[in-house]
Amino acid sequence: MLDDTELMRRALDLASEALATGDVPVAALVVDPSGLIVASATNTKERDHDPTAHAEIVALRLAGHALETANLSDHTLVVTLEPCVMCAGAITQARISRLVFGAWDAKAGAAGSTHDLVRDRSLPHRVQEVVGGVLEEECGALLTDFFSQK
Repeated sequence: MLDDTELMRRALDLASEALATGDVPVAALVVDPSGLIVASATNTKERDHDPTAHAEIVALRLAGHALETANLSDHTLVVTLEPCVMCAGAITQARISRLVFGAWDAKAGAAGSTHDLVRDRSLPHRVQEVVGGVLEEECGALLTDFFSQK
């Protein structure tokens, strides 16, 4: 079974692929309780002309289709950047139990930095465990390099 660091390395490798489409290099993996990656995705906003096509949303959709359920309880979402409010809402709706992310997002993060929507007690579903900062420097560097070229 891959640990959080190994899973994040896989997500980082995948995030680099988004550079070819001009999308922000963010990737997400949905991992089942046994450690199997059931879905993976990158941002495809620019490629698909879809403002909702963040890596987390796309990965959750793919996992739901693959598993034939919208309930991803006991699953882990691994993402290279702290989820935004939109993605945090989708994560709670999917009932993801564990969230692992790389770089913190001080401007739009919704998993502990700017907001903490994934653990908001007023919502019917919350993420039980949040682990931030896994390979933070590498995840942040990929984003910094991308935006410095824009």
